[in-house]
Amino acid sequence: MSFRSEPYLWIHLAGIVTLPLCLEAMWIGLAAGSPFMPLSLEIILLVVIGVLPWLWVQWTRPFNIFSLLFLAIQPERLTEQQRRILTAFQSPKTRVLAIASAGIMMALLWQVYRFTPLAVPAAMVIQQRWLGLLVAAIAFFLGNLFLQVPVSVLGVLLTSPQRLAQLEPIEPAQIPQKTTLPGLRVRRILPFLDAAKATEKTET
Repeated sequence: MSFRSEPYLWIHLAGIVTLPLCLEAMWIGLAAGSPFMPLSLEIILLVVIGVLPWLWVQWTRPFNIFSLLFLAIQPERLTEQQRRILTAFQSPKTRVLAIASAGIMMALLWQVYRFTPLAVPAAMVIQQRWLGLLVAAIAFFLGNLFLQVPVSVLGVLLTSPQRLAQLEPIEPAQIPQKTTLPGLRVRRILPFLDAAKATEKTET
């Protein structure tokens, strides 16, 4: 079975559709209240909160895609092909894509700032600037997540099957050290899909 049929790849790739919602929430948050610090400091604050954490994650210990929300599949439950996929995320291409994604998000942040006056009517419900900045920071943080991970997934999907087959699968014991494994570790997240993978693993 081709690695491109792995459902977790497509689930995380689809996460990019939430990016516009994150940008809209950030836009409204930045339009709230009257600024109490220079624009440059607000931008630096948002970059530190939103961009740098996910850039660091993708550069050092790429996000483990065999997880959803607050759940992650136990490393020893992953098939050999799934562990090869995790190896593919360790490639220099992932780091290049992480830098490119960070650059895109900073450019989008600047563009959103330019058009914040248009969002003032919608931001009246927030009113306080500090609360608006909090909303913007959270939205920007999530926006970076929903761009960084899908872009890295796309990079893996563009890897040839022959190239992936040549990769050495990460050992289960190394997965927590080499990837960012969020949430509670469980045997299964998607029962039918994970059960099929477990059966495939047993047969091989």
